[in-house]
Amino acid sequence: MIKIHSIETLGALDGPGIRTVVFFSGCVMRCKYCHNPDTWHGGEQRDEAELADWCMRYKTYYGKEGGVTLSGGEPLLQQKGAVKFLAELKSRQIHTAVDTGGGVYCPQALELADLTILDIKHPDPHEFSKLTGVEQKPLIQSLEYLRSHNKKFWVRLVCVPEITAKPEIVKAVKEMACGAEKIELLPYHTMGVPKWRKLGLSYPLEGVPPLAASRLEELKKILK
Repeated sequence: MIKIHSIETLGALDGPGIRTVVFFSGCVMRCKYCHNPDTWHGGEQRDEAELADWCMRYKTYYGKEGGVTLSGGEPLLQQKGAVKFLAELKSRQIHTAVDTGGGVYCPQALELADLTILDIKHPDPHEFSKLTGVEQKPLIQSLEYLRSHNKKFWVRLVCVPEITAKPEIVKAVKEMACGAEKIELLPYHTMGVPKWRKLGLSYPLEGVPPLAASRLEELKKILK
């Protein structure tokens, strides 16, 4: 059994093609800019095989590139359930992706997934811990596994003003992402702030403005 926060059908932002995105409950990280703090607790118990059958309903829409993405929260926090769910999906010939912050090292899931999307958070180990509340080691282990086993992976970086939206940070992430099929720079936004307030939590980056589109384009040039 796995604990699920919610499911998004016909998603187009969490991997290639049209996808069903399954948001797992629970997360080992407490990122200062988290836009899904509501996934940290609670959730609904679901059987892995039954959920895979439910995802089959949308297989027609997936086409050649689409499939199912495990997101969260942190899907690899529920290691046994994530591995079993991935196996169930693969037995149904559904393309799988794992969207992880790298806070949990789970080689079995990395091996099963057709694609892993790694959110680097911050390239510096000390700053990574300050931003997320956990050590960077599991992320590095995941990167090393993906490279050494020739697995497909993407790397993402949320560009936060005065924190990660800096040329030297993007250059460092580019080096860390050696072997990645794609590097995505995502603009920091404040759409998740109301969720923090609804949960009675103080938002750590109060007052930090969303990243300007022009600034994001400047940073993207570094990747070329």
